[in-house]
Amino acid sequence: MKRYCQTLDLRDDPDMIDRYVEVHAHVWPEIQAGIREVGILDMQIYRLGRRLFMIMDTTDDFDFVKDNARLASLPRQAEWEAYVAQFQGCDPGAPSTAKWQLMDKIFELDKTL
Repeated sequence: MKRYCQTLDLRDDPDMIDRYVEVHAHVWPEIQAGIREVGILDMQIYRLGRRLFMIMDTTDDFDFVKDNARLASLPRQAEWEAYVAQFQGCDPGAPSTAKWQLMDKIFELDKTL
């Protein structure tokens, strides 16, 4: 299994943040199916204020660039990206991989023991 951690900032607007949270309580079935189809086993998003943190666990053969490009081409994915872009504090026309910034792991408990 591979793990990717990413971050993104939402617009600085409490009402928009509340709407973004509500939208993610009802993610479209096609989006969830597409996420699984490309090899993402689990995806979780956490929020602190307007900062989001995503944990994405994938299959061992998941290729971040290739499989995210494939995800972007699946049914309704472009529509979903355009819809959630209104809440995000970044270029609405940018692909998801440009909005969500990969983070570097700097500590792992099991590796320090």
